[in-house]
Parts: sequence; C-alpha cells; structure tokens
Amino acid sequence: MSDSPYENDRIVNEYLLFHYGSHDEVLPYSHGPCEALDFAVRCVSESIDPSTLPRNARALDLGCAVGRSSFELTRYCKEVIGIDYSRKFIDAARTLQREGLIHYERIDEGELTTPLRAYLPDGTDPDRVSFLQADAQALPADLGDFELVLMANLIDRLADPWRCLERLPGLVRSGGRLIITSPYTWLPEFTPIEKWVGGKRVNGEAVTTEVGLKSVLEGRFDFLGSRDVPFLIREHARKFQWSVAQATIWVRR
Repeated sequence: MSDSPYENDRIVNEYLLFHYGSHDEVLPYSHGPCEALDFAVRCVSESIDPSTLPRNARALDLGCAVGRSSFELTRYCKEVIGIDYSRKFIDAARTLQREGLIHYERIDEGELTTPLRAYLPDGTDPDRVSFLQADAQALPADLGDFELVLMANLIDRLADPWRCLERLPGLVRSGGRLIITSPYTWLPEFTPIEKWVGGKRVNGEAVTTEVGLKSVLEGRFDFLGSRDVPFLIREHARKFQWSVAQATIWVRR
C-alpha cells in the first residue's frame, strides 16, 4: 500500500480541498469552470431519487476517498459505509467524523501554502457513517446488501476492475440503484491493458467503457442512462485538472 499515490500527504490535501473546499478556496477566478465544483456533492444530489429509497436505506460509497459523498448520503440513508483502499484517506474521513473538522494545507506556489480547515457538512449525520479501509477488488464477505451503491472515479484506478464489477450484483438489492462515475482515464501503471473495461480495440472493434460496463452488468442490472459530470481538482493556484466523468445509472433486477 505504501507505493500507492493516494498515501501521499500532498494528494490527501488535494482531495480534502476537492471534497470540502469552498468555491473561492478552490477556484478564485470568475472565468473558471464553476460548474465543475462540488463534484462529491453532485455525485449524490444529482444522481439519486430520494423517492426510490426506503426510510431505513443502506448505502455503500465504494472508493469514498476523504468521505464527502459518504456524509452527503446520510441526508437520505439511515446507514452508510464508506470504503477506500487508502489508509490516509480513511484516517482523514474519520477525523472529520470524530472532530467535525480537519486542518490541511493548500498548495499555492512551490513551497508556499495556505492553511485551511475542512468541516463536517451541515445537515449530515456522522453517526450514520462507518469508514472502512479495504480493497474494492476483495471486499469483505459480510458487507450485506444495499439500496444504493456509489462508485465515483474508481474503476480506472483498479488493477482488476472486473473483480469489483462482478461483485456488484451481490451488493445491490433488487430494485436498488448503482451509480458509477469515471473519466475513463485508463493507464497501464494502474490497470494492465488486458484488464481495461474499455478504451481499447477488441478483435479490431473499438470498445468504449460504457459498452464494457454493459457487457458485465446487463442481465443483472437494467441501464437507466448516462450523463456527463465535470469535476475540477486544484493542484496549485494556477494549475487545475478539469475532467468530465461519465455517470452511468443502473437498477438491480
């Protein structure tokens, strides 16, 4: 696990800003892509229909990073489990859960930084969340099942995403929703090419990730549709990663 880039303090700080930073803290430019802010919030608020969830709904945030979507899910679900492979991500989420805030550093230029605080989002219930450090490709057998499973920007960072996808039918209850978002940034340093879900040619035919997802999920899930979800990660004051994830939404048969 020590070789993972997500155990790096700089990345943890970037993700705390990505998940919890105010608009001005992340993007102080009026001409910037403001619609790409609050990605971890929008993954929940724009993707779920509260009317489909029972009062005692359980949700799984798989690849929860530093936990913002997990906390947001407590607005709609009685129990939420957030899972990530990064110990430092989980430690940060637990600190927020326990103390209501966490101190971190935003990189501005070179060695110049600004101290910031991330706060537990108003209106969320930290008592409804459990954070667990685990591998999405080898999840604990006793997780149970859920009315809602969110996988945000995870599949293209797994060594074997097929192992994770094949587990999903057993995690989502009949009638439950599965939400997968990803910019589909397939890279061999994360995922061997033969394990890519899409973004490659198979027998001479171009296969997109959406097609690959359908090949493994259809039959157990019905495909409800897809949409584009932009997001913005600030590296420093004058460098940003602007990306567009595709969100695909599924319902368990």
